[in-house]
Amino acid sequence: MLTALFLRYQLAAWMLLLMIAGFSEGGKLVVVPMDGSHWLSMRQVVENLSQRGHEVVVVVPQVNWQLGITGNYTLKTYPVSYTKEDMDVSLQTYVDAHLKGQPFPFNVLSIHNSSVAIFNMIFSNCKNLFNNKELMQYLKQSDFDALLTDPISLCGALIANYFSLPSVFFMRGLPCNLHYKANQCPDPLSYVPRIFTMNSDYMTFAQRLKNVLVDSVEFLYCNSFYAQGLSFASEVLQRDVTLLDLLSSTSIWLMRYDFVFEYPRPVMPNMVFIGGINCGARKALHEEFESIVNASGEHGFVVFSLGSMVSEIPMKKAKQIAEAFGTIPQTVLWRYTGETPPNLANNTKLIKWLPQNDLLAHPKARAFITHGGSHGIYEGICNGVPMVLMPLFGDQMDNAKRIESRGAGVTLNVLEMTSKDLSDALNAVINDKSYKENIMHLSALHLDRPIHPLDLAVYWVEFVMRHKGAPHLRPAAHDLNWIQYHSLDVIAFLLAVVLVTAFISLKCCLSCCRKCFCKKGRVSKSRKSKAE
Repeated sequence: MLTALFLRYQLAAWMLLLMIAGFSEGGKLVVVPMDGSHWLSMRQVVENLSQRGHEVVVVVPQVNWQLGITGNYTLKTYPVSYTKEDMDVSLQTYVDAHLKGQPFPFNVLSIHNSSVAIFNMIFSNCKNLFNNKELMQYLKQSDFDALLTDPISLCGALIANYFSLPSVFFMRGLPCNLHYKANQCPDPLSYVPRIFTMNSDYMTFAQRLKNVLVDSVEFLYCNSFYAQGLSFASEVLQRDVTLLDLLSSTSIWLMRYDFVFEYPRPVMPNMVFIGGINCGARKALHEEFESIVNASGEHGFVVFSLGSMVSEIPMKKAKQIAEAFGTIPQTVLWRYTGETPPNLANNTKLIKWLPQNDLLAHPKARAFITHGGSHGIYEGICNGVPMVLMPLFGDQMDNAKRIESRGAGVTLNVLEMTSKDLSDALNAVINDKSYKENIMHLSALHLDRPIHPLDLAVYWVEFVMRHKGAPHLRPAAHDLNWIQYHSLDVIAFLLAVVLVTAFISLKCCLSCCRKCFCKKGRVSKSRKSKAE
């Protein structure tokens, strides 16, 4: 039923696009992507734009994880100062910092240092790009209509500012709620949870207090993360720049979520929501997977993946997970490339790669164990599969909270959980009908839309290319200072008027009182003199 609904809306979306935009004339687009899982859904947009007749140039470093895969677009590469092994070590250090379970404050310091190291490697990409005179000259002379980028690296935003190109941001979110702050979105702390707080939109007093405290220190660690990038940006643009300076000039923000998943909150008109863009129609499973699925019988199967970047975990934790899988009757397909746990049960299949969306779309899929990345969560929502969430880092904890608060999954602390915890969580989401009902409700809401997110993203990129930006969607708040934005000058003026009015009124009253009492005094004196 979900597949039929998806195909129906896909057809309607294409018809709507043709009516609105007609057949697109070929334009020129430069793309500065982010490596890793961020590229997976952006690549779909890039290939679609290329198929529609646009000249698309993707600029990537020569050393990368997933960006070297070419499609119907031009790939421009530039040399960098690090190796693939350096990237792997940095990522593993970052993951280990979250999995070691160090005591506070050593865990915070370890996570912060590994995060800064990752960001600095990303920023070194940008330096290498700007130092490549041949490629920079090519970009300058190509006369592109627009730039598409994931802004977390800042490099795409810097190039857009440097060449004065209209830009489109493609993203899930930024640290410190920068995607809202840079866009001048109202951001009330009373019901909009901050990242890393794991709050919902309904907060107790203690949670609101936590929200306020986190908000007050966000820019401290964000400026630390981006310090090297901002220093380089200031050098390139030959002026002092802030994070908000670099990010606020973009034309359209393509946000990889919707309000089926995210909590409702104020947004701006240049924010377009494309949650579920990575969800495709179900494809037939390869023979290998089809045989495993069919052999699962009436109990069905469970899919377990920690995303495209993490496929190994410490052996101690792998043993706990393997033990838990042995307690359930379902077949488990586990994406795992590490050493095989010695206690692996017969119902568990270790697989180096699996067609995640196609497996989740199968009617025998009973549960999905995920790290809480936005791609995996949306595949779970699209296909109506309840989830057990084991968040590792970044926004995954907050993503997991959103699914759990909607009754569509159970969240486990990967550091503290036991085999029994995982077994109980799986039995809960598989056997308690409420989880299935809730995730199916979310799925129905998500799929009930007038246009597929991929088509919507393509439309808005083409819109910016056609019109050289979207200044009509830019709020005037960008041009106001802090005093004007909060109308403090107006409040001060009105307060002054009230105080002056009150002062004059008081003076008048006092003057009248004095005159009245003085007159009474003179009358009483004259009466006394007459009486004498």
